[in-house]
Amino acid sequence: MAFKKDKVVEPELKYDLASLGISESAYESFSLEDATDLYAGSVRQAPEGTIQKGRVVSISATHVSIDIGGKSEGLIEREEFSNIELVKPGDEVEVLLVQREDTEGNMRLSKSQADRQRAWERTLKACEGDGRVIGTVRRKVKGGLMIDIGIEAFLPSSQIALQNVKSVDEYLGQELEVKVIKVNHDRQNVVVSRRELLDAERVLRKREFLETIKVGDVRRGNVKNITDFGAFIDLHGIDGLLHLTDMRWGRINHPTELLSLGLEIDVMVIGIDYDKERVSLGIKQMNDNPWLDVEKKYPANSTVSGKVVNILPYGAFIELEEGVEGLIHISEFSWTRKVNHPNEFVNAGDIVRAMVLHVDSFEQKISLGLRQTQDNPWETIGERYPQGAKVHGTVRNLTAYGAFVELEDGIDGLIHVSDMSWTRKINHPSEVIKKSDQVEAVVLSVNASDRKIALGLKQLVEDPWEHIYNHYKEGDVIAGKVTNTTSFGAFVQLNNDIEGLVHISELSDKPVGNVKDAVKVGDEVTAKIVRIEPGDRKVALSIRAYERDKALAERAATEPTPITTTASTPHAPAPERKRFESGLDLGGALLPGDAAAADQGSDTAPQPV
Repeated sequence: MAFKKDKVVEPELKYDLASLGISESAYESFSLEDATDLYAGSVRQAPEGTIQKGRVVSISATHVSIDIGGKSEGLIEREEFSNIELVKPGDEVEVLLVQREDTEGNMRLSKSQADRQRAWERTLKACEGDGRVIGTVRRKVKGGLMIDIGIEAFLPSSQIALQNVKSVDEYLGQELEVKVIKVNHDRQNVVVSRRELLDAERVLRKREFLETIKVGDVRRGNVKNITDFGAFIDLHGIDGLLHLTDMRWGRINHPTELLSLGLEIDVMVIGIDYDKERVSLGIKQMNDNPWLDVEKKYPANSTVSGKVVNILPYGAFIELEEGVEGLIHISEFSWTRKVNHPNEFVNAGDIVRAMVLHVDSFEQKISLGLRQTQDNPWETIGERYPQGAKVHGTVRNLTAYGAFVELEDGIDGLIHVSDMSWTRKINHPSEVIKKSDQVEAVVLSVNASDRKIALGLKQLVEDPWEHIYNHYKEGDVIAGKVTNTTSFGAFVQLNNDIEGLVHISELSDKPVGNVKDAVKVGDEVTAKIVRIEPGDRKVALSIRAYERDKALAERAATEPTPITTTASTPHAPAPERKRFESGLDLGGALLPGDAAAADQGSDTAPQPV
């Protein structure tokens, strides 16, 4: 008989939920919405536009998956990573949360924007200090370069170096230290300068240099810049000026004759201006001054040879040795010729012999003479052209005061206008001779010291005034032609080229206001010689006196013979004698109008010449 197995009943366990802190509400109904909110609360809610740390989950051919603790992972394109080859899953990176969820439910992240944001923050932090940052030149743009300092900053061409940069291509790819000089927060762009850093370094080096340098020091430097007046030498601390005149003791026309850009040379400090922070340099000062013993090497009256190195309108410079030059003044080229320019005798590069005339070592000047190496023709001029000798020559030049006659090469004599005629008044030499005429003249005087020879034309013939009384006497009546009229009278041509003057007061018995109203050039006139003055070479004529004498003679011929006065008859008073301006002393009765005319001539007309 089988026995029926009884069912084992487990005792029911009862817990005191209240004692466990569980209320009855825990068993209330739980909706889907409650579950969603509970899930959302369990996910970290990062604000958009902030930088978040994330973990690289995976890397595909096009994207990098990043987990920042959100509901889903975000995808970032590989191109946003500058060093994608170094990125691997599990790496921690900083990204910018652009949008938690787009229209497709994806999270949008950006690595490049996060990098730019961090760079901008570093830039602002750098600006709070000295503004120094290091960056790499990426590309060339209009007006300068773009340099990567975490963000792209603009480096103007004028701020690349201390001097203007002709080409910025050489800086592409270089790593440069620059200083932030301008920040635009709105646009998040930056302007940087390399020049400010270089200038600050230069000021520091200059200050240190000036504290250690002194006049007389010899330093080594590089030719930094060349100008027409000299060169600037970089002494690695300060730029010094090497003036053209301090490059060598000899002549130099341009610094490029000795220097070239970048050339390394030794220079001596010859001057320091601490206030203006300037240094003067010299090369020639490192060598002995050739002018120190120049008076011993080139004594006065010694003959020297040298090379023509420069020609100027006033003379030629002769290099006697390097650094020593002498000047042949234009007046020292020839004893006889008038030199208009030194190139009439010498050309640049010629080797010439000259005599030392004067040496001034203090002023560093030597006067030389070319003519002193030749015989002076004026020393024997008196022997070749004695006074009174007749000479022949060519009229070389005419002036207002005379004519220059070339007697030999470089020797001229002057015929003054006063020595061209004994009798005529010569206003210009061209009235007698012309240029290039061959003439004969008499040597009147020779002055060798002044290099002058006086010649005469009129001395070739006898002076007609020495025998004037053999031809004319006072009271003679002459006939001649009027050759010239002036305000004070008329000149009449006599024999032997002698001219007589009829003063305006002697032209007529009637008052004459204008000479040309009485006579004209070319008129034939008859006059009386009233005065002869050989010493002054003057003959005074009077038409009026001639006419009066003629009238007296005609009256005497028609009047009866006067009765002779007896002793008992009282003598009549003698007529008053009247002296005219012409110098004629007349006696006897005057013709009607004589006195008035004479008085008028005395008051209004000048003395006859």
